Amino acid sequence: MSAECPDPGPEEPQSQALRPGGHYGTLVSDQYPPPSTPAPWSLPRWRAYVAAAVLCYINLLNYMNWFIIAGVLLDVQKFFQISDSNAGLLQTVFIGCLLLSAPLFGYLGDRHSRKATLSFGILLWSGAGLSSSFISPKYSWLFFLSRGVVGTGTASYSTIAPTVLGDLFVKDQRTRVLAIFYIFIPVGSGLGYVLGSAVAELTGNWRWALRIMPCLEAVALILLILLVPDPPRGAAEKQGEKAVGTLRSSWCEDVRYLGRNWSFVWSTLGVTSMAFVTGALGFWAPKFLFEARVIHGWQVPDFQEPGSSQDSLIFGTLTVVTGIIGVILGAEAARRYKKVNPRAEPLICASSLLATAPCLYLALVLAPTTLLASYVFLALGELLLSCNWAVVADILLSVVVPRCRGTAEALQITVGHILGDTGSPYLTGLLQQSFLCCAFVIILGGGCFLLTALHLERDQAQAQARAQQPDTGTLDSKDMESKGLLPGICASTED
Repeated sequence: MSAECPDPGPEEPQSQALRPGGHYGTLVSDQYPPPSTPAPWSLPRWRAYVAAAVLCYINLLNYMNWFIIAGVLLDVQKFFQISDSNAGLLQTVFIGCLLLSAPLFGYLGDRHSRKATLSFGILLWSGAGLSSSFISPKYSWLFFLSRGVVGTGTASYSTIAPTVLGDLFVKDQRTRVLAIFYIFIPVGSGLGYVLGSAVAELTGNWRWALRIMPCLEAVALILLILLVPDPPRGAAEKQGEKAVGTLRSSWCEDVRYLGRNWSFVWSTLGVTSMAFVTGALGFWAPKFLFEARVIHGWQVPDFQEPGSSQDSLIFGTLTVVTGIIGVILGAEAARRYKKVNPRAEPLICASSLLATAPCLYLALVLAPTTLLASYVFLALGELLLSCNWAVVADILLSVVVPRCRGTAEALQITVGHILGDTGSPYLTGLLQQSFLCCAFVIILGGGCFLLTALHLERDQAQAQARAQQPDTGTLDSKDMESKGLLPGICASTED
């Protein structure tokens, strides 16, 4: 959408105005210089990269917190006398609190200091994690509550940090930086398994794993305060504070705008399918590997402890290695392909998901006959899934106006978890053969990204046009006319 609204101002050399003495015809610029426009916000490139490095480090700690309990789950169950059915609630409480708080942090991130909100989130999750290591075995409910508070803290970072990177970098630079940032999702997830089990093995006490993390997080908080700026929203698109404007659309108007942004809607559904599959794999893959080794006689069938440390280590290593390779391959493929096809990003996502489906299917059906082939296809499936994390984030940042990106991230996280990994571990465990449904769910995700490609160019153009209208928030032309923000003489055309 483009709107042309001629607005003669003092910058036009022939403009005339009423002088204090009541005389017309004298140039305003003779005595009244045009109002000064703030210089565009800028940051030295090295400072931007230092800030990105700090944010990547914190993202690593963020995802280590997600899975550190999984690495010591058996010890936690023994300490608090938690049954298998109740142990699953630990992750449910964590994700549930994350879902409830993500929209709040998205709202705050779009309207208030993002740096302050990130600092609060780090303090919240590190404090809750440290305090949980001192809870008595008599108060297991407090441990569940602490995991919920950790989930609330991590929601602030997952929602806001990508929007800061989006305002520090643009185009190819942003694609590369987001690739590095999202590498730390699989790396942090895998290291969470490893750190939890390794510290418990070395110290003989699982609680030390939760006491080491706050030390690393204290360093992260100091680095965030000292080295990470809070850029104006849209700074990377050459908009200063003046361009951001003072008029804010309401949260409901932001949500309505996102609901009509079809690239955002379809890519969010694609992310949901990815979350469904990664949630099922992350929870059940160690047990799947254990049972596969039992079938082939490589493991004693002791089902009292089905998720042995060896299986967690294997799956954690696969997650780290395939995650690093996959994120880099996906981001680089999208960056290069985008030079010849503007719809490259959703097409890359669709292709990788459609290729993931047969890999997961073969990994499952071949496990009873040839375990090596099952490992290979499982690794390929995880690699192809990882290709999308950075690319999906780049799609969101390109089709959503800068001042609404926090809300967009929050809604994508909320929908992805509610319809994705919140229920997939339960459904997979409920039905014996439901693991196979992951292959079909991921095909639906590929179709969603194909639909995203149909709307991408139009939504990118609309986001850019709206971002250049300083005081319109997320309103479209009809909304602005109804609120009196667009003069009647403006000619608005749909691209």
